[in-house]
Amino acid sequence: MDSRIDKLINFTKARFGLEDYCLKRHSLSRNVNIFGDTVYILCMEWFPKHVTEQEDDDTNPDGTAVIEINVNTQKVESAIFVMGKTYAKNGIIFACMDTSDIIKWIEEETELAYGRQFTLHKQEEGRLLFKECFEGVPVSPSGFIEVEFNQEGKLTSFSIHGQFPAKEIVKEEAYALSLEKVEHLVKEQLKMVEFPSYEQKRLIPVYAIEELYVTNDGTTTLPFEINADQGSYLKIDKTIYWDAPITEQFERKEISWMEDITAEQAFSCEPSPVSFPITKAEQEKCIAAVKYLLQQEYPNDTGRWMLKTLNRDKGYIHAILKAGYQDHRVFQRKMMIMIDAGSLQAVNYMDNQPMLEIYDQFQASDQVTIMKEEALGKIKELIEVKPYYVYNFEQKQYVLCGKIDCQHGVNAASGELISLDDL
Repeated sequence: MDSRIDKLINFTKARFGLEDYCLKRHSLSRNVNIFGDTVYILCMEWFPKHVTEQEDDDTNPDGTAVIEINVNTQKVESAIFVMGKTYAKNGIIFACMDTSDIIKWIEEETELAYGRQFTLHKQEEGRLLFKECFEGVPVSPSGFIEVEFNQEGKLTSFSIHGQFPAKEIVKEEAYALSLEKVEHLVKEQLKMVEFPSYEQKRLIPVYAIEELYVTNDGTTTLPFEINADQGSYLKIDKTIYWDAPITEQFERKEISWMEDITAEQAFSCEPSPVSFPITKAEQEKCIAAVKYLLQQEYPNDTGRWMLKTLNRDKGYIHAILKAGYQDHRVFQRKMMIMIDAGSLQAVNYMDNQPMLEIYDQFQASDQVTIMKEEALGKIKELIEVKPYYVYNFEQKQYVLCGKIDCQHGVNAASGELISLDDL
């Protein structure tokens, strides 16, 4: 075993009081953060010593400590005791189970400052959830810190996810936006969408606000992205056409997300291929691969698919496609094609049509009787424009924005004001 790995293992054993545990297995992995930096992680699975064997290969015994550490910073990314059971005698314990003591421990563990870089979001019995922020203002992409402990105050779970930006990459400003200043955008963001009601087995037409970020000067908008690591995505926005289908049958190949990472790669911070830009030549070959697969699997769909983006992911380039025709449903038709990064040939794909077919069995939505202007009047007072620091991938810094959002919508058939959380 590499001596540097051994040192991290011994550090983990001491840090979490794992004297009554034995290391069952360990592995190295890597990912690329939103800044394009490669992060190497050492994952360890520690079994309680009294456990002699696993029940099966896919399930760790209760009490197993699964711990991930950043190889380069030696910061703990996560520490989870399976099923909330811990046999750590001299592990981390919050004797008084006091929130302020737990916050102090997090600050020491992460070198983050409470109130400046993270803030309490939710508190439950035995669980605290914190959200990432900058000087108290939420950030996007968002991050979190979660701590769980048992009735004795012993740590049973800790995880941290996010960037928690340094002051140097944040463009600080005084917040200047209001609903009145972005009113011209609000009407554009009010969209009629059909939400599925699983209880009623029907589609419900609802006017709702599509979230949007507006820069603090009101001149630029940034899209709201659930998967917001858009820096690794290459925008294509190209509709795919062909003259004739291809009769050759497409054969799916098994996808492997595993990488064999060496200690030398990890400790030298070798850049992951995922961080490399997609070249013009690769782009053209990926477009050709997408077209070839569509000709095989969707021979009659010429002009019906738009290639939206390309992005790298562990040995593959993912092509994200959306159907050219989109209806009012909240879930839209899309597809991901996996292209081998070496051969630049399509090897597999995922189409969400099977999921969408579930909604074909739902009762059609009632006739729309409420006009957009009327719906806007009903929810205007409930629309929020809250400050957010949003990472701008072009500027490579966090900029202050206002997030246009609303937790309510208007039933387009009845005019009833409804909470979107209830849909």
